[in-house]
Amino acid sequence: MARKGGEEDGKRTIVRNRRARHDYDVLETLEAGISLLGPEVKSLRAGTVDVADAYAAIRRGEAFLLHLHIRPYPQAGRENPDPMRERRLLLHRREIARLEGRLSEGGTTLVPLSLYWKDGRCKVELALARGRRKADKREAIREREEEREVRRALRARRDRGA
Repeated sequence: MARKGGEEDGKRTIVRNRRARHDYDVLETLEAGISLLGPEVKSLRAGTVDVADAYAAIRRGEAFLLHLHIRPYPQAGRENPDPMRERRLLLHRREIARLEGRLSEGGTTLVPLSLYWKDGRCKVELALARGRRKADKREAIREREEEREVRRALRARRDRGA
């Protein structure tokens, strides 16, 4: 059960990408560290980050997180880096090679599902995902609503019987 502040298993969630699970079919997930500068860490602790348009790419044997917007930390003054800069992901060489192979198949992308603190370090949960079509999204919504109706009916039946 999640504790106050989104803390679960020593992980404290900073932000979740709620659109990712709607727009993509998640094939596989993995955890990666993220290389940050001091003011960015302070901004993350304040929770001023936007992952809606973010994605990861592999270039020259290294993984990068692109379009992750971390708002500048006001007290840092002119020391603030570009809020949209590329941030290096910390992954093992084997993981990068495997991901590069899966991405080259086509139709797949790396999207961040969430950012969280784990043992005082910022981690990103990445998903190897395939984009959904509009019909697939509608079907997923329909299935969720049907499941909700079933749970509601079972709960009503249980309450009447008690």
